[in-house]
Order: sequence, then C-alpha cells, then structure tokens
Amino acid sequence: MANPNSLKLELVTSEDIPALIDLWFRVFTDPSMQHLFPDTPGVCEWWTDANRHDLVHKPFQRYLKIIDPDSIDDQGRPRMVAYAKWDLGSLDVRGSRFPPWHEDMPGRDCEQFFGRLDSERRVIMGERKHFYLDMLGTDPAYRRCGAASMLLRWGCDLADQEETAAYVDASRDGAPLYGKFGFVDRTVSAGGTASMVRE
Repeated sequence: MANPNSLKLELVTSEDIPALIDLWFRVFTDPSMQHLFPDTPGVCEWWTDANRHDLVHKPFQRYLKIIDPDSIDDQGRPRMVAYAKWDLGSLDVRGSRFPPWHEDMPGRDCEQFFGRLDSERRVIMGERKHFYLDMLGTDPAYRRCGAASMLLRWGCDLADQEETAAYVDASRDGAPLYGKFGFVDRTVSAGGTASMVRE
C-alpha cells in the first residue's frame, strides 16, 4: 500500500508522455473505452502525438501528475500514479479535442461519443466561462490514496480563485468523488456518463 503522505503533485513534461500513455491504458479498462481506444501500437502512437501536441501548443490546458517518490519505474524515475488534464479555455478556444482518428479506432463511434459529450456541455454551460476536467486517471494500485483528490483540488482551488465554474464528464463510478468536491449532476441526455458542474 502506498504512503499517501509521500505522493507529490507536479506538472507533466514531454518526457512524461510515455508513462502517461502507459498509465492511461492501465486505468481505462472498461469495454467501452477499449472499443474506442484499442491498445495497439498505432493507437499508442496516436495518443502520444495527441498529448504532445496539446502539451506544447495549448497553454490553456494544464497537465498534472501525481508521483510516488518511493516507487521507481522502469526508466529509473518516480512512478506516475495519476494524472489530470484541466482545460482552462472555452470549447471554441480549444478547437478539436482530438486529432483525426487512427485507422485502428472506430471513427464513427468516437465521433458519436465525444460529439455527444461536447453537445451536452454546450447545452448545460452555454457561453459561461468554466474550467473543464478533460481527463483524470489513477493507477488501480493507488486508488483511495488521495491522488485523484489532489488533482481535483488543484483545479477547484483555481476555479475558486477566479470565481469560475468547473465541469466534468464523470463516469458513474467516479461521480461520488466529484460530488465530494461540490460537483452536481446536471445530465440532460441519456448516456454512460454524468455531466457534473461545480458552481
């Protein structure tokens, strides 16, 4: 069991992207995500390029990681045990959330799923300024150690400082954690996610 007191929050760097992609595939193992993002070399490369592009070219998106200094990964670096991507820009500023889908991915299903999420967010938030928690994942071995809460607290504190709402497309399993931080389910359309807002 990890020592929660040893976990540290840091900014993600380009050198962290391989570990971030590896973590993503350890976290998002449900069949629906495996269908949209199959674990193939091509999709791993697609994810790598997509994250590197956003990290370099979208300064309004903040990548954060939680590391465990007491655990060293295969590269001799502190293990990344959780990460988050907070989008501080509007839907219009963000542009396309993802690059063109890789041929290994079911493009039509991806368009439908993520298009529904964006449409739901537009209906609920309109033109109001808000921060969007684009991604949050914790290594299964580090769940209930406070890593996700550290990443959530970072964005919520910033939203409070700027008197701005926050929004997340939560999994049904993750919704209770967001509720502890003041997010309320405002889901409009049926689907596998909960559209949650923190005013």
